[in-house]
Amino acid sequence: MIKGGIGGANTNISGLKFEKKVDLKNNFSSLKGYTVSGNDIFFNGEKVAEVYKKYELYQKFLKKYGITIDSVEEENSKKLLPDEAIFIVKHNTIYFIEKKFQSVDGSTDEKLQTCEFKKLKYKKLLSKANIRVEFGYILNDWFQKKRYTEVLNFIESKDCFYYFSELPFSFLGLPTPNN
Repeated sequence: MIKGGIGGANTNISGLKFEKKVDLKNNFSSLKGYTVSGNDIFFNGEKVAEVYKKYELYQKFLKKYGITIDSVEEENSKKLLPDEAIFIVKHNTIYFIEKKFQSVDGSTDEKLQTCEFKKLKYKKLLSKANIRVEFGYILNDWFQKKRYTEVLNFIESKDCFYYFSELPFSFLGLPTPNN
């Protein structure tokens, strides 16, 4: 939402900068020891993860497991498009990540309350692939205000996660970059 604007259709330039700032591929490619090739993330030459955005999830990742867009639309009430998803090879776990930026009051507040439903939908989607599913948010500092305590506690109570402007290596189980 643009300051002084009306409705979510007015894209916030600061929000776009935030999404670029927390873009996984860009961040991994800038870290010593990490390289990116297509959707694959390597650490010291060993593949450790795969990163997908929006439709890439269906076109590249799910396709490997025989899950098609048509089957998704038949079995699910809605096709979910994650801001990003990172599959950690070693742990056979995929983390679905929504990036939320807010600088004025708006509807993003309410979107944080959908974590449980989205995690359930992603689990159903990947049930045939036998992949562990995690769901959460990367939030900007706006959400550190005291008034968000209840919704942040709710996110945790639903076994979802959130971080502010980062996603720790230790949380993902990835190696720390070389100094």
